Amino acid sequence: MKIGIPYLNREIAIEVPDENLLAVVEPNEAEAAVDEAVREAVGSPFGSPALDEFIAGANRVLVIVNDATRPTPTGSILDTIGDGLESCGARFLVATGAHRAPTEDEYRQILGRQYGRFRGRTEAHDARDEASLLDLGKTRNGTPILLNRALIEADRIIAIGSVEPHYFAGYTGGRKAFLPGVAGYRTIEANHRLALDPRARSLALADNPVSQDMEDALSLIPGGIFTIMAVLDKRQELAACFAGDVKLAFDAAVRKANGIFAVSLSAKADIVVSVARHPMDIDLYQAQKAIDNGSMALRDGGILILVASCRDGIGDRAYLELLGSASDPAEVCGKIAAGYRLGYHKAAKIAQVAARARIWAVSELDEASLGKAFIGKRASLPEALVEALAEMGPDAKVAVLLDGAVTVPLVSVHQNAEVSGMGKGKGEG
Repeated sequence: MKIGIPYLNREIAIEVPDENLLAVVEPNEAEAAVDEAVREAVGSPFGSPALDEFIAGANRVLVIVNDATRPTPTGSILDTIGDGLESCGARFLVATGAHRAPTEDEYRQILGRQYGRFRGRTEAHDARDEASLLDLGKTRNGTPILLNRALIEADRIIAIGSVEPHYFAGYTGGRKAFLPGVAGYRTIEANHRLALDPRARSLALADNPVSQDMEDALSLIPGGIFTIMAVLDKRQELAACFAGDVKLAFDAAVRKANGIFAVSLSAKADIVVSVARHPMDIDLYQAQKAIDNGSMALRDGGILILVASCRDGIGDRAYLELLGSASDPAEVCGKIAAGYRLGYHKAAKIAQVAARARIWAVSELDEASLGKAFIGKRASLPEALVEALAEMGPDAKVAVLLDGAVTVPLVSVHQNAEVSGMGKGKGEG
């Protein structure tokens, strides 16, 4: 079977023999949203007055938007609600979390056709700027809550985001706009340390300590909050929009997203090709999500081929420095136990996969950087696939995740008894 794999601004063609192809995995089909979906959502929201009523009489309206690492159709949403935001003098804050501030091209990507209208009112959150933060207490897990003081100064807050599975927060969207979106570095670091807990995983919310922190932070914000959350389909087009009360709208969006992004798989594969599509291909830090989801479809001892341009490099350096200091994946967890830094959860997730399988990558990253992460560089995807099939044998089964950063393959526990195996060492395989 011939399959087109998205990479940068082109498509890579691969061919998987029919007898070897287990599945091409992508988000489930969803009926396209009507053109008026955003207008209908903000006009008839969950547990809240309509948006125009919500902002009526407000003196300080703050709009929180995602940065360029998320596929949120912020610009399209602003096309619908922009007039009301302009009339009330709304200010915009980009929820960067601990990421860098957007470039000017990324501001254009975020704001879309509304760039000229709102760029002058938009600034990026800086998690390291202590003067911009207020201490609001602690969560049930002891995480200190430092949030951007603009939240407290605003009398109305509008949070625009998108909802898809997240490998340790359960789902993006809703409460995640505030933590980590506009939280202090110490808060993000303490919260992300909880990602090492086995309950912190994709699709999990109720007992997930990372998500609990986010809910607790939300409860400490005194002003009124109105959320607008998009759920996208497999073409990254709007499938649905939910608005209003953060919890009620988020719960509805999760139900929709679960039906799109949680995909059944009959068995685990010997070889998984997992694609980090734009914008998740920005760097290895973000593309790791395609490794994590891809590993759920991979048997122990198999080969995972990550396809991710990593056009902006590796992202935060701490996780790669930690991985590079370890002689094998097992040593990584011991180093994390000796002292956690933000980003180390990323190292732990990569090491967990590298300990039971081989990871290769088709990427713009250099061989040395990938090798530090126990990832072998491959020059081309067709060549990597041929090599993997040769190594795994003529009966090897291949699964292809066309949007691996957000697709969660759910494999029946009764299928495909696993063979225990360890990945090769740095830069090997």
